[in-house]
Order: sequence, then C-alpha cells, then structure tokens
Amino acid sequence: MWEARAVQGRGAELLEWARARVLAREPLRREVLRAPQDRVLVLTWWEADALDAELPELPEPDAELITRPVHRWRFESVE
Repeated sequence: MWEARAVQGRGAELLEWARARVLAREPLRREVLRAPQDRVLVLTWWEADALDAELPELPEPDAELITRPVHRWRFESVE
C-alpha cells in the first residue's frame, strides 16, 4: 500500500501522477483511490511468498507536490 498527501489544492495532480506511474512489472491487481485532504492511495496485489519479497514500488513524487514523505505498508491476506 502506498499513500501520499498532496499540497493543498494539488490532489488531482497527485492522483494523475500516481495513475501514470509504470512499475517494473505489473501486479495482479492495482487500485488507485483518493480521500479527503488531497490524499492518494495505491493498493497493489502481488503473487509473492513473503512480506519482504522484492517487489516494485511507486517512487516518491517531487517534494513540491507532497506535504510529507510517502507512507508504504505491506500486508498479506489471511482469509
């Protein structure tokens, strides 16, 4: 999971930036969401054996576009 908060009023620009990123390989599934306060969330699903597997990540956007460093988390399905 990748989450960033855009500078106020630039949420649409951050959303388009996230949509345009091409990863080194395609995940099983990718979903891009937006939230209040100009936040953008990208969820990706991968075929991987462990939470620490080497997987492509979305990079950091330009510092002028975001209010803080990007947050990244990895989860595994338990159901």
